[in-house]
Amino acid sequence: MEEKLEIWSSNLGYPRIGEKRELKKALEGYWQDKVTDEELKQTATSLQERIWETQKQAGIDFIPVGDFSLYDHMLDISINFGFIPKRFRQQTIKKELELYFTMARGAKNVPPLEMTKWFDTNYHYLVPEIDTPPKLLGNPILTLIKKAIALNIQPKPVLVGPYTFLTLSKVPEGKDKFWVLPKLLEVYKEVLKQWAMAGAKWVQIDEPALVLEMSGEEIKVVKDIYHNLSSPDINIMLQTYFEGVDFYPEIAKLPVQGIGLDFVRSHNNLENIKKYGFPKEKVLGLGIVNGRNVWRTNLTHAFALAKEIIDIAHPKAVFVQPSCSLLHLPISIELETKLSSEVKQILAFAKERLQEVAILTQALRKGELPAGSFAGSPEVHPLKEVKEKIAQLKSEDFERAEPYEKRFLKQQKVLNLPLFPTTTIGSFPQTKDVRQKRARFKRGEIDQQEYSQFLREKMAFCIGIQEGLGLDVLVHGEFERSDMVEYFAQKMTGFLVTQNGWVQSYGSRCVRPPIIYADVSRPKPMTINEICYAQSLTPKPVKGMLTGPVTILNWSYVREDIPRKEVAFQIALALRDEVLDLEKAGIKIIQIDEPAFREGLPLKKEKRKSYLDWAVKAFRLSNAPVKPQTQIHTHMCYAEFKDIIEAIDAMDADVISIECSRSKGDVISIFETYHYKKGIGLGTYDIHSPRIPKKEEILATLKRCLKVLAPQQLWVNPDCGLKTRQWEEIIPSLRNMVEVARELRDSLSKD
Repeated sequence: MEEKLEIWSSNLGYPRIGEKRELKKALEGYWQDKVTDEELKQTATSLQERIWETQKQAGIDFIPVGDFSLYDHMLDISINFGFIPKRFRQQTIKKELELYFTMARGAKNVPPLEMTKWFDTNYHYLVPEIDTPPKLLGNPILTLIKKAIALNIQPKPVLVGPYTFLTLSKVPEGKDKFWVLPKLLEVYKEVLKQWAMAGAKWVQIDEPALVLEMSGEEIKVVKDIYHNLSSPDINIMLQTYFEGVDFYPEIAKLPVQGIGLDFVRSHNNLENIKKYGFPKEKVLGLGIVNGRNVWRTNLTHAFALAKEIIDIAHPKAVFVQPSCSLLHLPISIELETKLSSEVKQILAFAKERLQEVAILTQALRKGELPAGSFAGSPEVHPLKEVKEKIAQLKSEDFERAEPYEKRFLKQQKVLNLPLFPTTTIGSFPQTKDVRQKRARFKRGEIDQQEYSQFLREKMAFCIGIQEGLGLDVLVHGEFERSDMVEYFAQKMTGFLVTQNGWVQSYGSRCVRPPIIYADVSRPKPMTINEICYAQSLTPKPVKGMLTGPVTILNWSYVREDIPRKEVAFQIALALRDEVLDLEKAGIKIIQIDEPAFREGLPLKKEKRKSYLDWAVKAFRLSNAPVKPQTQIHTHMCYAEFKDIIEAIDAMDADVISIECSRSKGDVISIFETYHYKKGIGLGTYDIHSPRIPKKEEILATLKRCLKVLAPQQLWVNPDCGLKTRQWEEIIPSLRNMVEVARELRDSLSKD
């Protein structure tokens, strides 16, 4: 008699921030010395226990423990495993958490760890720096395992695997990226041993880097890692996500008890199982509901797919689970009181994903789905004029009228900017009074006239500050914008905006991704009033500020009934109308930000050309019709640019600005081999840290830039917007930046 297949429900990770963003508020209170160490830790403990209870009540059998973090999970490993760079080891630590947050945010004379995107998501992780061998300094998940067991929860401790951790880390120049691996494996083995002794039966070791392209030598490293970690004391679920595994046969043979695969983002995993089979002695982690998008799962389809996979794989047992951690989703649709019941029925956030996992688990155990378990897809009403515009696009719709060299001369004649023109990226501090006034306006407590007058006062103050500092190109400050994507989503058709759909971007920074459910258009101008008012206050150029089509796409939850390319082109056409209106109103510089351009790059190289082709076209479509004299800027931040520098060039922006401070200027090395001719601002100081950069630091960055870029190309700016900073931080920082630009300008004029 055939033994019945064991089927369990499992989760990979859950949002950390809390339903009311309790973690954000506690962190920011702590940084302002309004919350003590103990109060912050108590908030974290309470949140973790509530998260566990939510999953338990949803019917999840194996609940992740250790997926929670005060700031970032990669930072947690760095601290606990002793990867503390020298500049932090030299600090005098007065408070328990001071080292942790200094590594995250920096201190007066100590730059923080570099920050970049977690694979192709909008979550930012802190990049570990491996300048010393590891040493186990702490194992805080041990306590969580014991607490979870005491609460009658089956804990599944979570840890980023050695291969992914080292692949995403920085090592000293000349060192192999795996130089500490032997000692690191000793630390991992000790951690797993302690977890097993505490009562954990399974451990989830996250290895998303296994879906990237790997060399034969890297495959050998992975084999060595898991032959070393294999232990009879604890079961390892080797968890991959975000894509398919290319070296599937080698991964399938690793001495682990379970392998987790993403069957939502990739068909390759199913094709691999069909071709190579699945080890019958292993548990299959069945990533079957989408951890990256918000449309309710078609349970009929998911159930059929799950049955097909199980029938082909014949695994020892099955963990039914999301395709990846639910960190990338809002917490619950229950928190949305303004969306219609019809809309809410087609959406699933993190809590609803748990319910779907539980339903599918029960259905697979019983062999059938319960009746009425699928709510349906969004009902889309196409806009005929949008469809026609897309269909009628011609090659000239994507091309500027003149090449950059000719445009540069005409723009310089109009703008008359000095060498090393100084500017900022766009936003200025969203102080408490700004947030309160916006909230009062949304609640209807003040009228449009009072709110508009308040915004004008803020813009006037901001223009005055910039003029006083001597900046060459100004911005209006973006005080009317709660978020750079949400603001435009609220003004275009085809978008839903949530009340409480918050998602962690990094640390305490949360965003509310809009939901694109239908065709996109721009009913009326979106930014003209504010930009033109700011320009009326100064003779200096004020930049028009827009968010680009690719970023709006990548930072939204996107409809799945048409290709992403088509959605991007719809957004680009809507933005083009705005760009042309800004130009008509006399705005000479228009910045179309694309910080998420790199983020959308597929993890597999064979898919990248197609994405870059249409992403570049979408950006060009948004601004191609402007006059040669109109200068187009774009901004990108916190990403690996070396893979896409040709695409950045092909975007044909007159000026780009990119991050250069946290990476210690490493991005400049790209231009040592790629001859970039257009204007470029390499961010001279890190706005994600409260520290004020010294003039010497800014000068060092600019001088390094000048080794590979011509003085006529170089702009001077921070590496991102100033929204999250305080005026007392940014004024001296910008003053230092402007003074360095002037001194450098003067020194070149004397040579």
